[in-house]
Amino acid sequence: MKILVTVKEVAEAADDFELPDGALDIDERYLEYDLNEWDEYGVEEGVQIAEENEDTEVVSVTIGPERSEETIRMALAKGVDRAIRIWDDALEDVAFLDVEARARILAAVVAEEDPDLVLTGVQANDDGFGATGIALADRIDFEWAAVVNHLDLDVEGGLAHVHRELEGGVEELTDVELPAVLSIQTGINEPRYASLRGIRQAQSKEIVPYELADLDLDADVTDSPLSLTSMYEPETESSATVFEGSPEEEADQLGELLGEMGVVEG
Repeated sequence: MKILVTVKEVAEAADDFELPDGALDIDERYLEYDLNEWDEYGVEEGVQIAEENEDTEVVSVTIGPERSEETIRMALAKGVDRAIRIWDDALEDVAFLDVEARARILAAVVAEEDPDLVLTGVQANDDGFGATGIALADRIDFEWAAVVNHLDLDVEGGLAHVHRELEGGVEELTDVELPAVLSIQTGINEPRYASLRGIRQAQSKEIVPYELADLDLDADVTDSPLSLTSMYEPETESSATVFEGSPEEEADQLGELLGEMGVVEG
């Protein structure tokens, strides 16, 4: 059995950063890169399945520059067997790689690897679209389930018994035939820490670099009707009231405020 797990490197901006007028990106000096939170749970789920089922290989796939190999190594250190990293000159200058482009690239990897199960995170910390897994399933014609928070895999029966988290606290129990794409929700498991042994082993595990041509794709894959037109820091408004003085004085001020609001008698 082969499990393909999508892994995305995401950037987190420092608390204080500068964004010049007209800028469409945050300067690198304000950014720190890490493994996408939802993908951590996908990695853990794939590794747990491999631990419970013999002859199972877990392969990660990342669309990202050479810098992302540090993040990929963390997935390898947690038990992923080997990794694929896709990057190309055509991707270098793309300010915004949309869901459809990602799905097309990942579909080409699926055609190359022929996995039985594809695991994606529900969404990414940076763009938050929450659509890549479903778009991928549609493109490769796999069965799918989104927002999966519990998974029982019947390898011999070729079925995934999944719990899906729906709106309003409702959960759905359904069976999905393999091959399938499942988007994994946080909380489905407890992602492990990379052990020192795992980190050492990760250094010798394979990360295969692919260019678009290696996947029979060309630069047109990056064409998109969507574009990034502006970026700005959102204005924040605060209605907080700060009380000052001794505890007794602060209590009196709070009582007066609640009285003015009609919560208690003044």
